Amino acid sequence: MELTIVYEIGSTTTVVSAFNLQGTPALVGQGQAPTTVLEGDVSLGLKNALLDLKGKIGDFTVKEALASSSAAGGLKMTVHGLVYNMTAKAAKEAALGAGAIISFITAGKLMASDLKKIKEINPKLILLAGGVDFGERETVVYNAQKLKDAGINIPVIYAGNIACREDIREIFGEDYPLYIVDNVYPKIDELNVEPARKIIQKAFEQHIIHAPGMEKIREMVEGPIIPTPGAVMESARILAEELGPLMVFDVGGATTDVHSVADDPPGSEKLIVTPEPKAKRTVEGDLGVYVNARQVVELILGENPVKEEVEKYEKLLSEHKPLPQTPEDIAFTEELTRKAVVTAAYRHAGKVKYFFTATGRQAYIEGKDLTGVRYMIGTGGALTRLPAGREILHDLKNHLRPEDLLPKDYEVLLDRQYIMAPVGVLAKKYPDQAKMLLLGTVL
Repeated sequence: MELTIVYEIGSTTTVVSAFNLQGTPALVGQGQAPTTVLEGDVSLGLKNALLDLKGKIGDFTVKEALASSSAAGGLKMTVHGLVYNMTAKAAKEAALGAGAIISFITAGKLMASDLKKIKEINPKLILLAGGVDFGERETVVYNAQKLKDAGINIPVIYAGNIACREDIREIFGEDYPLYIVDNVYPKIDELNVEPARKIIQKAFEQHIIHAPGMEKIREMVEGPIIPTPGAVMESARILAEELGPLMVFDVGGATTDVHSVADDPPGSEKLIVTPEPKAKRTVEGDLGVYVNARQVVELILGENPVKEEVEKYEKLLSEHKPLPQTPEDIAFTEELTRKAVVTAAYRHAGKVKYFFTATGRQAYIEGKDLTGVRYMIGTGGALTRLPAGREILHDLKNHLRPEDLLPKDYEVLLDRQYIMAPVGVLAKKYPDQAKMLLLGTVL
């Protein structure tokens, strides 16, 4: 068989998906193995996953190989804007939608302490924004000069006031790794995040130092290695075109990502204080079911845990594996997944808040109104491989608080073949086949 292969190098697991794209496209098989970052070469885990795939489907010929990665911490970025609720927030949405992990956000002029923290974080990209088009110019130019003077030789994406472009070019010079794209916040209450998202994914491949051994994988694939969360977002957008407003939960070993693709429900636009993108992603770096399992356990235990409960969870953590096998470890991972889903949903969705005026209490919406979402989709190993994945997403409605703008009535779908990430990679080159694969999997 001549197959198209997609490698997904995750923080804890490496998955290899084999597709036959001739005629009606189909997933032929998948292999998986633990990711071998700690062994100093992620290509070892990939080889093990390929052996697992071969054991399942037999010999095959690789017609084409593509890849995504979130190993070695993924795409770590810092974001710097003018006003947090305007340009800084818009820049953040662009970065998260592209698959980045935001390590630091500032608004206003960069202080010495900010520059020190940027150096300590050592991000892989810096997103610099600020000012609506032809509006305030001083702050973003000041910040660009501070970054350059501090000797922070990290690729910069400029997505701010277009009137400052020439100043930005002059400050950084011809030899600096600088990208200039359209303003993420060109007008008051208008977001324009897509140009920045696209260039972030491009810069990821051109400038990012990947996990050890990634250069070997780059030699094995055609085209760029894209951030895995960006691939999942691409699949979410394709599905939303066919199904309507939806949310996607991707619970992984290190993080929990939530993607939503939805317009504001009718009437809510009058209450929203700041605009939200149609396609939104949040990443919760403390909510993982293996690498960050201890942090999730702390959330489960609460502020004043009893000794017996602490001892119980310590024992479970000591026996916890990246790929749970025993009934006890499977049940423990399901409990971690349930807590990760509920917590991530709270953080992703908007809230109804109130303020008081001379005429009485008035409501407003802070964040994204997701009450009109029709489908909750589970992807990632935890939700698609564990027996209780569907039940966990159904149960989310029983944890809603009065202020949460989450749907109360929705249908649960599972990415049963665990292909949203690899198909998001395929979609860049094979959009029609990608749509057929996704619809055939979740419906």
